Amino acid sequence: MTLRLDSLGQTYGDQRVLHDITLTVPDGQLLCVVGPSGCGKSTLLRTVAGLQPAHQGTVTVDGTPVTGVPDQLAVVFQDYGRSLFPWLTVRDNVALPLRRRGLRARATSPAGRAASGAHARGVAESPTWPRHEGAPAPCDRRHQTPRADETVDVTRALTRAERRAEAERILERVGLDGAGRRHPWQLSGGMQQRVAIARALVCRPSLLLMDEPFGSLDAQTREDLEDLLLEVHRTEGTTIVFVTHDIDESVYVGDRVVVLSPAPASHIVLDLPVELPGKRDQIATRGLPEFVALRAEVGRAVRGS
Repeated sequence: MTLRLDSLGQTYGDQRVLHDITLTVPDGQLLCVVGPSGCGKSTLLRTVAGLQPAHQGTVTVDGTPVTGVPDQLAVVFQDYGRSLFPWLTVRDNVALPLRRRGLRARATSPAGRAASGAHARGVAESPTWPRHEGAPAPCDRRHQTPRADETVDVTRALTRAERRAEAERILERVGLDGAGRRHPWQLSGGMQQRVAIARALVCRPSLLLMDEPFGSLDAQTREDLEDLLLEVHRTEGTTIVFVTHDIDESVYVGDRVVVLSPAPASHIVLDLPVELPGKRDQIATRGLPEFVALRAEVGRAVRGS
């Protein structure tokens, strides 16, 4: 899923928060957004997510203007404690989006044509998130006939047993196999954030937004989750926008780092591709001369020097 921001601006009252933000995040890229506290990083994510309209410019996902929360989008917040339902088990927290959206898969015609036929026979598509009246549904392909060579999204409803099985599968993926019957309040902070990540991934989103998700975790847990994110990105190929205030983290996990200027009227002061040799490793990668040079360049941009 390709994300594009064109001359994006955002204001609160008479305070200009974001000014002339223009960038494209290609399909499958992991973009890190860095900047000083209060520069509008979270505001940028909320605008991309369709949770608040842009006051200037446009946000498009695969060429479709964002006027509400896009289908096939998921968000991971920093405050994982408030994003999980304490009365639900870990497994049911993770399975919850499947009740609303179903499970997405990719199919290439003629399988795509068969999938379209399945829709016609009554297999439910993913319910849509609330959006403004008249807004398009970017992933609604139910009434379109795929081309012979087209790869399409197919979403189907799941039974309760299937939802729970899928939740257990993704929990195992994030290192929480065996924790499904526990409740969030019985887990450590790092484990709770793994649950939040699992819930975001369970519907196989095409676009994942992460708002300082590791900011309140201890150093060891943070590194473990950074490596988990890289593994998920490598295998799933999801487009990810990752907001962080940690310069080292942005260089370690990102394919690309964008730095925002201090408030007010934050704008892009650096757009830096991250090219590091080999598979990333917490010790080896951070000791590379290339890593040190990239970290210094991002640091200078953040500090305005």
